[in-house]
Amino acid sequence: MTHTTATRRPRGAHQWLALVVGVVYLLVGIAGFFVTGFDMAGFMEHDPDQTLLGFAINPLHNIVHLVIGILGIGAWSRSASARTFGWLLLLGYGAAFVYGLFAVNNPEINYLNINQADNWLHLGSALVGLLIAVWPAPARVVEQPGTSEAMPPEVRGPHTGEAGPPAR
Repeated sequence: MTHTTATRRPRGAHQWLALVVGVVYLLVGIAGFFVTGFDMAGFMEHDPDQTLLGFAINPLHNIVHLVIGILGIGAWSRSASARTFGWLLLLGYGAAFVYGLFAVNNPEINYLNINQADNWLHLGSALVGLLIAVWPAPARVVEQPGTSEAMPPEVRGPHTGEAGPPAR
């Protein structure tokens, strides 16, 4: 009787980190609307009094957080999509950090109501994105149906219906 084996890669730390980042940004986006409300008149308003835990926000800023949260939650389950999410965080928040350097003291271009605390958070989020993007993938494991056995490919023997380690 031959047994088929299935190779799978367990979820990596980069995927779990993408999920955590996604959930946090989704919750921050939701909580932000309790501060700013849904008033379209102040959609892109620069108002230093609208803050959530010291971070300046406005409805547009909240929507950006919601989108990032949804992307992270949607991307975490596959390694490649989690890495893509990481690169998007790096590029998007890297750009937001640079934009914030100019926008913090210029209300005319501060459409996201960014303050200095936001700038540091954006830099940190960009670095977390880099971490998600380049985190090493976990080793593949081979599972045999009907057993709880899981072995790396280099350890499998001929009993699995496949060749064992290469001869030396």
